[in-house]
Formats: sequence, structure tokens, C-alpha cells
Amino acid sequence: MLRTKFKNELSEAMKVKDSLKVSTLRLILAAVKDRDLEARRKGNGDQISDSNILVILAKLIKQRNEAAELYTNAGRNELAESESKEIEIINTFMPKMLTKIELDKVIDDSISIVEAKSLRDLGRVISKIKEDYTGRCDFADVTQMIRKRLER
Repeated sequence: MLRTKFKNELSEAMKVKDSLKVSTLRLILAAVKDRDLEARRKGNGDQISDSNILVILAKLIKQRNEAAELYTNAGRNELAESESKEIEIINTFMPKMLTKIELDKVIDDSISIVEAKSLRDLGRVISKIKEDYTGRCDFADVTQMIRKRLER
């Protein structure tokens, strides 16, 4: 589904000659194709799932944020602005992020579903959340929140 959306958006961006959007979409498609080839080489099917594509998009956003920060610190504001615009384009394909209240509920529900009792169950809780909410939350924050709850 996301692949089709990328290709349609790329076609549309090419028609209106939006060079930044074209290059960003080509970057996304190249990253997805790279992961497809890796999955095929490992024998995991021909194409990665949409949830794996969301992980790629999150990684691309993180890379762009880091680059924008470096450019800003170096006084290269035009390059930082370009990175920010790429982030905006990539974000259009990301699902809506969970609010703090929604995230608390998701964590509580996941802990009860996997019947987590201690920190040893941390990985199972995270896996459960990743199944359903990939791309909708920052898993570094989620891990810390789960850790606090399981340490009680």
C-alpha cells in the first residue's frame, strides 16, 4: 500500500516538477528496494511489509534531523532548511503519532496482554507494541516508560 502511494506521489511530483519531493521520494524508494533485496537474500520473501517501511521512514527522519542540527550548528542554514523540508515530505507518509495518554494506555494494555511481571518481560512487551504501533511512537521513549512500570 505504501509502495503504491510513493509511486503515485512520485509521478505527481514529476508532473509538477517539484524537484525536492522527487528526490526525497526516490530516496525513500531506494531505501525500500535496498531492504527488499536484503530480505530476499535472507529468504524472507520478495518485499518487506508496510510496518518495516515505516521503520525505514522513521530512520530517514532521524537522519534528516541529525543532519539539520549539524548544518544549523555549522551556520549552513540553507542546507538545514532543505533537510527540514525533506522531513516534512517524509512525515506525510507516517501515521499520526500517539499522544502521551494514548501511549500510556497502549503500554498498560500490552503489559497486561503479555502478562509482564518484571524487567525480564520487557522485550515481549516491546514486541507486542511494535506489532501494532510501528511508526506511531518513539521506541526509545516507550522502552523507558515500560522499564519504569516493570521496576515497580
